[in-house]
Amino acid sequence: MVLVDDLLLFPMRSLLWIFREIHNAGQEELANETESVTAELSNLYMRLETGKISEEEFAGEEKTLLDRLDRMQERGRGLQEEHGGEEKRGQREHRRVA
Repeated sequence: MVLVDDLLLFPMRSLLWIFREIHNAGQEELANETESVTAELSNLYMRLETGKISEEEFAGEEKTLLDRLDRMQERGRGLQEEHGGEEKRGQREHRRVA
C-alpha cells in the first residue's frame, strides 16, 4: 500500500521539489546581486573619499545604487511570500490526498 501511495504522490512531490529548486536559485541570484551592489556602493564611497568623483556625481550614482538595492529587497520579499504560499498549497494537497 505504501508503494502505491508513493507512486500516486510522486508527481506532486516532484513539482514541489522543482518549485523549491527554482526558489532557491532565485534567492541565490538575489543574494549575489545584492552583494554586487553593496560592493559597488563601497567602491563609490572610496572614490568620493579619495576625491576621484564630485559630491554631485556621488549623489547621482548613490541614488541609482540604493534604488536598485531597494528593488532587489522588494523582489526578495516577494519570493519569500511566493515560497510560503507554495508550501501551504503543497501541505493542503498532501492532506487532501492522504
